[in-house]
Amino acid sequence: MARVAGVDLPKAKRVDIALRYVYGVGPARAVQILESVGIDGATRVKDLTEGDVSKINTEITKSFRVEGDLRREIQGNIRRLIETNSYRGFRHRRNLPVHGQRTKSNARTRRGRRRTVGSQKASETAAA
Repeated sequence: MARVAGVDLPKAKRVDIALRYVYGVGPARAVQILESVGIDGATRVKDLTEGDVSKINTEITKSFRVEGDLRREIQGNIRRLIETNSYRGFRHRRNLPVHGQRTKSNARTRRGRRRTVGSQKASETAAA
């Protein structure tokens, strides 16, 4: 199993697809990495030699910020927004959409399940 940037790549997949398993590497960046190293994207991960894997690893580490470093940087940016009390930081703190999306009817992923407020039966209010 090829290990790149601390991530085990699936053996049966093509290299250009398997590189996307690394956080911070998408379709365009995967192709860019393979072109700079000189490996065909259509080859399978199981067919890579140790030399190919080490070339990919060195290219990723010298050119890009991926996995833990990238996650840490993004978390730091969010923490900075929260500490400076910016509007975007406020939205992050309250777990609401940050980029101006509507929240009246959508945003269920960000806001969580619906919690109904206010409507109770008359017998329940009398008991309380």
